[in-house]
Amino acid sequence: MSFTTLDLSYPCPGIARVRLTREREMNTLSLPLIEELNLAIDEVLAARSRVLVITGTGRAFCCGAHLKYFAGPDAIFTERFDTRDRYFDRIARLFDRIEAIGIPVIGAVNGFAMGGGFELALACDFRIFADTARVGLPEAKLGATPGAGGVQKLSRFIGRGKALEWILLARHVDAAEAATHGLAYRVVPAEQVDEESLALADALMRLSPLALAQCKASVHLAGDVDLRSARRFGVEALSALVASADWQEGMAAFVEKRTPNFAPQGKEQD
Repeated sequence: MSFTTLDLSYPCPGIARVRLTREREMNTLSLPLIEELNLAIDEVLAARSRVLVITGTGRAFCCGAHLKYFAGPDAIFTERFDTRDRYFDRIARLFDRIEAIGIPVIGAVNGFAMGGGFELALACDFRIFADTARVGLPEAKLGATPGAGGVQKLSRFIGRGKALEWILLARHVDAAEAATHGLAYRVVPAEQVDEESLALADALMRLSPLALAQCKASVHLAGDVDLRSARRFGVEALSALVASADWQEGMAAFVEKRTPNFAPQGKEQD
C-alpha cells in the first residue's frame, strides 16, 4: 500500500517503522494522516511485525492537531462542530489503539512533540529523544485543553504537581528535563535517534512476543483498576502463557543453554 502522509518500511525482519512525512506542516495530524496511520497499523499487524517504531521527519516528531482546520483560509471546523468533534475523537481513538496494540511501540522523538504530538509520544511504550527535542502540552495558550489522553498519562508518569506545572504554564520542556522524570528511555544526539530506536527494537525482538503483549497489558491495566483485579489479571495471564508455545520454547532454551527462537505473533489486543 502506498501512503501520502507517511512512509512505512521494514528496516529489519519483524521491525516496522512508520515515519510521518508532513515535514512542511510539522507532521501535524491532518485527516489523511490519521486515516493512513490507522491503515499503516493494520498493515504492520497483518505482516506480523513484532515491534513498531514511530518517528517524524524534519524539525518535528508531531505537532498535534492541524490548526489550519480551525483558523485561516483553510478552516473547515469553524461552523461544522459535529465534524470538529469527530476529528478530536478520531485522534483520541488512534492514540488509544497505539497504546493497546499487543506489540511494543517505540516513539523515536526526533524533534518537537507538542500538544497531540506529545500525546502520541506518551501513547508509545518507549520514547527515545533527540537531545534537541522539545515536548509539551501548550493547549492553554490556545484556549483549549489536551483531549487525547495527555493529561491523564502525564499525571501518572510525572505526578500531579509537575503535570500541573507543565500544562498550566504551557511549558516547552527539553529532552534532558523530560528524561529526569522518566519519560525518555534514552536521550541521544539527533542523528542517532534512528539507530538507537532500532537497537531497542532488536533487543525486544529477542523476547517472547506473547509475554511482551501480556506484560504490556498488565502494566496498563495496573493504572486503571484496583489492585485485586490487576493481580487476578496477572494470574490469568501467567496461566495462559505457561500453556503456550513461547513458554515451551523459553524453557527448552533455558535447559539447553541456547537463545530462544520465538515465533512472531503480531496480534492486536482487544
